[in-house]
Amino acid sequence: MFSYQIPIFFSILFLLAFLFPILMVARLAKKGKIKNGFWLVLGFYIIYLIIVSVASINGFFDTVMLPPKIVVTTTLPLAVFVTIIFSTKICKKANAILKLEYLVKIHIFRLIGVTFIILYLYDLLPPVFALCAGIGDLLTAISSVFVAKAIRNNKSYARKLTLIWNTFGLVDIIITSAMAIIFTKISMDNTVQGVEFLVEFPFCFIPAFAPPTIIFLHLLVFRKLSWLKKA
Repeated sequence: MFSYQIPIFFSILFLLAFLFPILMVARLAKKGKIKNGFWLVLGFYIIYLIIVSVASINGFFDTVMLPPKIVVTTTLPLAVFVTIIFSTKICKKANAILKLEYLVKIHIFRLIGVTFIILYLYDLLPPVFALCAGIGDLLTAISSVFVAKAIRNNKSYARKLTLIWNTFGLVDIIITSAMAIIFTKISMDNTVQGVEFLVEFPFCFIPAFAPPTIIFLHLLVFRKLSWLKKA
Protein backbone atom coordinates (compact mmCIF):
# COMPACT_ATOMS: atom_id res chain seq x y z
CA MET A 1 0.00 0.00 0.00
CA PHE A 2 2.78 2.46 0.94
CA SER A 3 5.56 3.32 -1.51
CA TYR A 4 8.80 1.39 -1.05
CA GLN A 5 10.74 4.49 -2.16
CA ILE A 6 10.45 6.14 1.23
CA PRO A 7 10.48 4.71 4.78
CA ILE A 8 7.07 3.43 5.82
CA PHE A 9 7.23 5.33 9.11
CA PHE A 10 7.31 8.63 7.20
CA SER A 11 4.32 7.66 5.07
CA ILE A 12 2.39 6.76 8.23
CA LEU A 13 3.50 9.98 9.95
CA PHE A 14 2.36 12.02 6.94
CA LEU A 15 -0.99 10.21 6.90
CA LEU A 16 -1.56 10.97 10.58
CA ALA A 17 -0.40 14.57 10.23
CA PHE A 18 -2.83 15.11 7.36
CA LEU A 19 -5.72 14.62 9.76
CA PHE A 20 -4.95 18.01 11.29
CA PRO A 21 -5.71 20.15 8.19
CA ILE A 22 -9.01 18.32 7.74
CA LEU A 23 -9.97 18.75 11.39
CA MET A 24 -8.94 22.41 11.35
CA VAL A 25 -11.06 23.20 8.30
CA ALA A 26 -13.99 21.32 9.84
CA ARG A 27 -13.55 23.25 13.08
CA LEU A 28 -13.56 26.50 11.12
CA ALA A 29 -16.99 25.58 9.73
CA LYS A 30 -18.19 24.98 13.30
CA LYS A 31 -16.88 28.38 14.43
CA GLY A 32 -18.76 29.90 11.50
CA LYS A 33 -21.92 28.49 13.08
CA ILE A 34 -22.82 26.37 10.06
CA LYS A 35 -25.36 23.81 11.20
CA ASN A 36 -23.56 20.48 11.61
CA GLY A 37 -20.67 22.20 9.81
CA PHE A 38 -17.94 20.27 11.59
CA TRP A 39 -19.37 16.87 10.68
CA LEU A 40 -20.38 17.88 7.16
CA VAL A 41 -16.90 19.12 6.30
CA LEU A 42 -15.16 16.26 8.10
CA GLY A 43 -17.40 13.67 6.46
CA PHE A 44 -16.96 15.17 3.02
CA TYR A 45 -13.17 15.23 3.17
CA ILE A 46 -12.91 11.75 4.68
CA ILE A 47 -15.10 10.25 1.92
CA TYR A 48 -13.29 12.28 -0.74
CA LEU A 49 -9.82 11.24 0.44
CA ILE A 50 -10.86 7.60 0.77
CA ILE A 51 -11.86 7.68 -2.90
CA VAL A 52 -8.55 9.36 -3.76
CA SER A 53 -6.69 6.72 -1.73
CA VAL A 54 -8.38 3.81 -3.49
CA ALA A 55 -7.66 5.37 -6.88
CA SER A 56 -3.99 5.95 -5.98
CA ILE A 57 -3.42 2.48 -4.52
CA ASN A 58 -4.90 0.92 -7.67
CA GLY A 59 -2.65 2.98 -9.94
CA PHE A 60 -5.41 5.12 -11.44
CA PHE A 61 -3.24 8.27 -11.36
CA ASP A 62 -0.05 6.62 -12.61
CA THR A 63 -0.41 7.56 -16.27
CA VAL A 64 1.93 10.46 -17.01
CA MET A 65 -0.11 12.98 -18.99
CA LEU A 66 -0.73 16.69 -19.31
CA PRO A 67 -2.55 17.93 -17.38
CA PRO A 68 -1.80 15.24 -14.78
CA LYS A 69 -4.62 12.75 -14.30
CA ILE A 70 -4.82 13.47 -10.58
CA VAL A 71 -5.39 17.15 -11.35
CA VAL A 72 -8.15 16.44 -13.87
CA THR A 73 -9.98 13.94 -11.66
CA THR A 74 -9.48 15.40 -8.16
CA THR A 75 -8.00 18.92 -7.99
CA LEU A 76 -10.21 20.53 -10.63
CA PRO A 77 -13.51 18.93 -9.49
CA LEU A 78 -12.78 19.97 -5.90
CA ALA A 79 -11.90 23.48 -7.10
CA VAL A 80 -15.26 23.75 -8.87
CA PHE A 81 -17.04 22.47 -5.77
CA VAL A 82 -15.42 24.92 -3.34
CA THR A 83 -16.00 27.77 -5.81
CA ILE A 84 -19.72 26.99 -5.68
CA ILE A 85 -19.58 26.79 -1.87
CA PHE A 86 -17.75 30.14 -1.71
CA SER A 87 -20.64 31.89 -3.47
CA THR A 88 -23.41 30.46 -1.26
CA LYS A 89 -25.29 32.47 1.37
CA ILE A 90 -24.28 29.96 4.05
CA CYS A 91 -20.60 30.49 3.31
CA LYS A 92 -20.97 34.27 3.24
CA LYS A 93 -22.80 34.22 6.56
CA ALA A 94 -20.08 32.04 8.12
CA ASN A 95 -17.42 34.30 6.60
CA ALA A 96 -19.05 37.28 8.33
CA ILE A 97 -19.17 35.48 11.69
CA LEU A 98 -15.61 34.15 11.62
CA LYS A 99 -12.95 36.37 13.12
CA LEU A 100 -10.16 37.41 10.77
CA GLU A 101 -7.69 35.97 13.27
CA TYR A 102 -9.24 32.49 12.86
CA LEU A 103 -9.09 32.70 9.08
CA VAL A 104 -5.39 33.52 9.24
CA LYS A 105 -4.08 31.18 11.91
CA ILE A 106 -5.66 28.09 10.31
CA HIS A 107 -2.82 28.30 7.77
CA ILE A 108 -0.46 26.93 10.39
CA PHE A 109 -1.36 23.54 8.91
CA ARG A 110 0.82 24.44 5.93
CA LEU A 111 3.77 23.35 8.06
CA ILE A 112 3.02 20.00 6.45
CA GLY A 113 4.67 21.53 3.38
CA VAL A 114 7.97 20.36 4.86
CA THR A 115 6.99 17.09 3.14
CA PHE A 116 8.16 18.56 -0.18
CA ILE A 117 11.65 19.09 1.21
CA ILE A 118 11.80 15.63 2.79
CA LEU A 119 10.74 14.00 -0.48
CA TYR A 120 13.47 15.97 -2.26
CA LEU A 121 16.02 14.65 0.25
CA TYR A 122 14.95 11.14 -0.81
CA ASP A 123 15.43 12.16 -4.47
CA LEU A 124 11.71 11.85 -5.18
CA LEU A 125 11.03 15.46 -6.28
CA PRO A 126 12.99 17.96 -8.38
CA PRO A 127 14.98 20.31 -6.10
CA VAL A 128 13.65 23.57 -7.55
CA PHE A 129 10.03 22.49 -7.20
CA ALA A 130 10.45 20.92 -3.75
CA LEU A 131 12.39 23.81 -2.22
CA CYS A 132 10.12 26.52 -3.65
CA ALA A 133 6.95 24.69 -2.60
CA GLY A 134 8.27 23.63 0.79
CA ILE A 135 9.85 26.94 1.80
CA GLY A 136 6.80 28.86 0.57
CA ASP A 137 4.49 26.73 2.69
CA LEU A 138 6.70 27.01 5.75
CA LEU A 139 6.98 30.79 5.43
CA THR A 140 3.21 31.14 5.06
CA ALA A 141 2.55 28.84 8.03
CA ILE A 142 5.06 30.36 10.43
CA SER A 143 4.21 33.96 9.54
CA SER A 144 0.49 33.26 10.03
CA VAL A 145 1.17 33.08 13.78
CA PHE A 146 2.59 36.62 13.85
CA VAL A 147 -0.12 38.02 11.56
CA ALA A 148 -2.86 36.49 13.74
CA LYS A 149 -1.19 37.98 16.82
CA ALA A 150 -1.13 41.43 15.22
CA ILE A 151 -4.84 41.12 14.45
CA ARG A 152 -5.64 39.92 17.97
CA ASN A 153 -3.73 42.86 19.49
CA ASN A 154 -5.43 45.38 17.16
CA LYS A 155 -2.14 46.68 15.80
CA SER A 156 -2.49 49.65 13.46
CA TYR A 157 -0.67 47.76 10.71
CA ALA A 158 -2.63 44.53 11.13
CA ARG A 159 -4.91 44.94 8.11
CA LYS A 160 -2.08 45.87 5.73
CA LEU A 161 0.10 43.07 7.09
CA THR A 162 -2.75 40.58 6.62
CA LEU A 163 -3.26 41.73 3.04
CA ILE A 164 0.45 41.29 2.23
CA TRP A 165 0.62 37.92 3.98
CA ASN A 166 -2.55 36.64 2.33
CA THR A 167 -1.39 37.72 -1.12
CA PHE A 168 1.94 35.96 -0.59
CA GLY A 169 0.24 32.76 0.57
CA LEU A 170 -2.17 32.74 -2.36
CA VAL A 171 0.53 33.46 -4.95
CA ASP A 172 2.69 30.75 -3.40
CA ILE A 173 0.07 28.01 -3.79
CA ILE A 174 -0.75 29.14 -7.33
CA ILE A 175 2.94 29.11 -8.31
CA THR A 176 3.41 25.68 -6.71
CA SER A 177 0.47 24.31 -8.70
CA ALA A 178 1.77 25.86 -11.92
CA MET A 179 5.25 24.48 -11.30
CA ALA A 180 3.81 20.99 -10.88
CA ILE A 181 2.30 21.24 -14.35
CA ILE A 182 5.52 22.68 -15.80
CA PHE A 183 7.69 19.94 -14.30
CA THR A 184 5.27 17.31 -15.61
CA LYS A 185 5.73 18.77 -19.09
CA ILE A 186 9.52 18.83 -18.70
CA SER A 187 9.47 15.23 -17.46
CA MET A 188 7.44 14.08 -20.46
CA ASP A 189 9.60 15.90 -23.01
CA ASN A 190 13.03 15.10 -21.59
CA THR A 191 12.53 11.91 -19.57
CA VAL A 192 13.77 13.57 -16.39
CA GLN A 193 12.41 13.56 -12.88
CA GLY A 194 9.04 15.25 -12.48
CA VAL A 195 6.50 15.37 -9.68
CA GLU A 196 4.95 11.98 -10.45
CA PHE A 197 5.69 10.72 -6.93
CA LEU A 198 2.86 12.94 -5.70
CA VAL A 199 0.34 10.46 -7.08
CA GLU A 200 1.56 7.80 -4.63
CA PHE A 201 -0.49 7.04 -1.53
CA PRO A 202 -0.72 8.93 0.84
CA PHE A 203 1.14 11.83 -0.78
CA CYS A 204 -1.60 12.02 -3.40
CA PHE A 205 -3.53 13.93 -0.72
CA ILE A 206 -1.36 16.97 -1.44
CA PRO A 207 -2.54 17.71 -5.02
CA ALA A 208 -6.03 16.34 -4.32
CA PHE A 209 -6.65 18.46 -1.23
CA ALA A 210 -4.24 21.36 -0.90
CA PRO A 211 -4.59 23.72 -3.90
CA PRO A 212 -8.41 24.11 -3.93
CA THR A 213 -8.74 24.14 -0.14
CA ILE A 214 -5.90 26.59 0.50
CA ILE A 215 -7.03 28.95 -2.27
CA PHE A 216 -10.57 28.82 -0.83
CA LEU A 217 -9.23 29.77 2.62
CA HIS A 218 -7.22 32.67 1.20
CA LEU A 219 -10.28 33.96 -0.65
CA LEU A 220 -12.22 33.93 2.63
CA VAL A 221 -9.54 36.22 4.08
CA PHE A 222 -9.74 38.60 1.12
CA ARG A 223 -13.53 38.79 1.41
CA LYS A 224 -13.31 39.39 5.17
CA LEU A 225 -10.77 42.16 4.62
CA SER A 226 -12.99 43.85 2.02
CA TRP A 227 -15.93 43.82 4.44
CA LEU A 228 -13.83 45.20 7.30
CA LYS A 229 -12.61 48.03 5.07
CA LYS A 230 -16.20 49.07 4.35
CA ALA A 231 -17.23 48.83 8.02
